[in-house]
Amino acid sequence: MHDRTEPDSPVLAPVLAPGQSDDSASRLLYVRANDPEALFAGTGAVEALRAALGPRSADSADLADLDELRRRAVAWADEETRRYRALLAKAPGDRAVPIRRAALGCAPLAAVSGGWLQWLSAPGNAEDAVVLRVLALYASDVGVGHPGESRGNAYTALLRRLRLSQYAVPSARLAADRRIGGSAFHLPGLLLAMSRRPDDFAPEILGADLCLRTAGLLPPLSALRELLPDAADWAALDPGAARRPGEPSGLELCRAAVDGMRAGSGGGRIADRTALGFGWALTELRHWSDALFAELDAALDPAYEMAELMRQRAREGSVYHQSFQLAGRPLSDWLKECRTDPGPLLRVLAESRLVKPGNSERSALVRGLVGANGPMFRVFSEEDLAVIRRWIDSLPAAPERRAVPGPAPSPSSGTPALLRHDPPVAEGDRPADLREAYHLLQTRSDTPAVRRYAESYVRGWLARSRHGADRADVPLPDRWTPQGLRPWLADQHDRHGREFEDTAGAPLPSRAALIDSTVQLAPLTLIDGSWLQGFTDYGQASSEIGFSLFETYWDELGNGETALNHPLIYREVLAEMGVELPPTGSAEFARWPGFRDRSFELPVYWLSIGRFPRTFLPEVLGLNLAMELSGVGGSYRRARLALREHGFDTRFVDIHNVIDNVATGHSAWAADAVDTYLTTLPGSPGSGAREEAWERVRTGYRSLSPSSGFLARRAARRVRRASGAR
Repeated sequence: MHDRTEPDSPVLAPVLAPGQSDDSASRLLYVRANDPEALFAGTGAVEALRAALGPRSADSADLADLDELRRRAVAWADEETRRYRALLAKAPGDRAVPIRRAALGCAPLAAVSGGWLQWLSAPGNAEDAVVLRVLALYASDVGVGHPGESRGNAYTALLRRLRLSQYAVPSARLAADRRIGGSAFHLPGLLLAMSRRPDDFAPEILGADLCLRTAGLLPPLSALRELLPDAADWAALDPGAARRPGEPSGLELCRAAVDGMRAGSGGGRIADRTALGFGWALTELRHWSDALFAELDAALDPAYEMAELMRQRAREGSVYHQSFQLAGRPLSDWLKECRTDPGPLLRVLAESRLVKPGNSERSALVRGLVGANGPMFRVFSEEDLAVIRRWIDSLPAAPERRAVPGPAPSPSSGTPALLRHDPPVAEGDRPADLREAYHLLQTRSDTPAVRRYAESYVRGWLARSRHGADRADVPLPDRWTPQGLRPWLADQHDRHGREFEDTAGAPLPSRAALIDSTVQLAPLTLIDGSWLQGFTDYGQASSEIGFSLFETYWDELGNGETALNHPLIYREVLAEMGVELPPTGSAEFARWPGFRDRSFELPVYWLSIGRFPRTFLPEVLGLNLAMELSGVGGSYRRARLALREHGFDTRFVDIHNVIDNVATGHSAWAADAVDTYLTTLPGSPGSGAREEAWERVRTGYRSLSPSSGFLARRAARRVRRASGAR
């Protein structure tokens, strides 16, 4: 047992209630919860998230009645849409200001639409029918099989259309956009944080997801759609809608998943928890929308945006302008005061020689001062200058003292701070052996000790894979060229075919040997695709590199259908052989006496490296290529002969030989992912980036079957010790 401790999930500290949220804390949570390798460990993280859910249940008084909650959500969305329509109708001119603010205010939630479902599938539950329904819903959200097709990508396209996308990619960068209020990050930040603890919050996540899909297109966006019908793929931005004609809608898929979960074990309690998640999400939506509406309404007054701009720029500006006098005081002093109260500065500016009220075209503030030869050239962006011009043009020609609007009010729930700095979290126990590691690594939630074990195991395994690589028969080319891997892939497929023909007359394994090998492969095969679990992450699943890796994972688990689920098909073969195994994610499975200890070595590597899609990206790409190509055209065909010889179903190997094909299947996708990755790296002589990455890909390729000699294993132990394992 380790007695060391470390801070418990600082990413959760502090996050406050809606209407009282600390701007930087909500942004920080959003950023960290977007990280696919984020660690939300310890009971403190879970308790803090439960506290965030608990007091927000005003909309779930009758927890069992989801139908009533859904009626409330629909009624709220309809009424809120009418409210935004009315606000836009009274906006002057081209309505650019409320359109811009509405689009930005919706961005943190819409940019990760469905992202909270990202970790609900895991190796340990990949045979569960409800999990497969959730995975089907999530696959629809990310636009499985196509890069850049997630619902979030569709929202980024809208921001680009409106020229508001400076901070839109990746989605975590939105937190740096100071045009977006901090309260907009509260709900999506908490949802994404819960997604990192799926074993603790699956019912609440699904309940919240059902709420969002029932409400449909966010009310501000519903109002914008009428003004800008061609500006976006509005169906993609509506989480309750279908992605394509003829497909089930997001709402239908979510309801099926919720109904399945509520019908399972834990019935009444699960029903309460899904309803709690629904009611909490609806309350949070109300608070977010009220705050955004108040902001848009206030921004109809040009003085509001001007005050906001001055408040944002005052800190940097106060360092300068000590010698520039304005109404008898240095401008730097006015700017220091402006950080808390911009009213006095705006009043003296309006009365100064820098401004011609009602006529920005003649005002020095937006002409000579900011021109190419002016002392404030490039201090203000074009968007900033538009705000200043709008304010000047709104000023009356005759001087008058107008109240300067303060920040838009944020409706407060009266709830005290929910999430604060938590006490330190225990390091936890390191897995005692491979079998315990196999069991613990099948869930998404880790302790610091388990995470360190996984990383050190990967580093040790890769050291073993590198050992003797210069002498090993690694079929990958010594160097990667822009021609790509497709020609090499075809050559390897031909080689597999020749090897199969050359061994056609070799004796097949006995029935006993076949059953034994099938059983010993079960810990590996029943977690099929686990090396790719990191690519279920929202940003990875639709990226140029990761989209095909997610689609491969999606295929391995049967595209949401139990009849096509590879682990379940493998269990059918085992059943024909008279072998009934415990559930894969159970401790009983890991301790089942029929397995040999060495049967867990490679599976633990798969489970470990799948946790680090960024840290070990080149190695994962190489491993994936080796895995998908390993049986095509050769060993799968031989395995089919052996299974048929002894009267067993061949469906498992038949499916893999087809979907892993080198033309349009997993092997081709794996090669293309490597090529896409390497193409993004500098290839100029002397940079070394591409060469280094290629060597890491080669190591990953070899890691499917590394050297097993004494020296190689000793190299692995040394690296594991150096990286923190004991």
